[in-house]
Amino acid sequence: MVKLNRIYTRTGDDGTTGLTTGPRRPKFDLRVAAYGTIDETNACIGMARLHAAGEDGEVDAMLGHISNDLFDLGADLSTPETGKPLPFEPLRIVAAQVERIEADIDRLNETLAPLRSFVLPGGTPAAVHLHLARTVCRRAERLMTELAATEGESVGQPTLNYVNRLSDFLFVASRYLNARAGGDVLWVPGQNR
Repeated sequence: MVKLNRIYTRTGDDGTTGLTTGPRRPKFDLRVAAYGTIDETNACIGMARLHAAGEDGEVDAMLGHISNDLFDLGADLSTPETGKPLPFEPLRIVAAQVERIEADIDRLNETLAPLRSFVLPGGTPAAVHLHLARTVCRRAERLMTELAATEGESVGQPTLNYVNRLSDFLFVASRYLNARAGGDVLWVPGQNR
């Protein structure tokens, strides 16, 4: 269980932060950037939920599950594999979480018309915030895949799968909400030439 009695510890004043396993890393470290960007994604999802709750309770509930999953994902990333036994069972993203988000994507997508153009980030307030969350999520995915390809680092495959599916979910959920409010905002190539 997490217990936070003090918010500031001054331990980060030297420009480092501690991983769950104990070692300190610079705040610009790739692993720290990856889980920090997951935190940004979660904040964007929180903004989307402010609007989704009024637009669609089912999407809001899905986003609630995702928001909790993203804390699991952050814990996963902040506990790198060391090859040594840990005094605790590290929290990891598991296949069931990936499968749930895939089922949510399928559920929302089954009612949508096929796309014939790219979608602009517009429409309902919730949809716009979901598009923002999607772009931040894609940045997190780029950082995570770079981290996974870095010698001496690792990222679990379910964790990589989850973040990839999450950006897909955020796209489909934005389309779903826009479909209920009149449709996607579509890109018109060369419209303003």
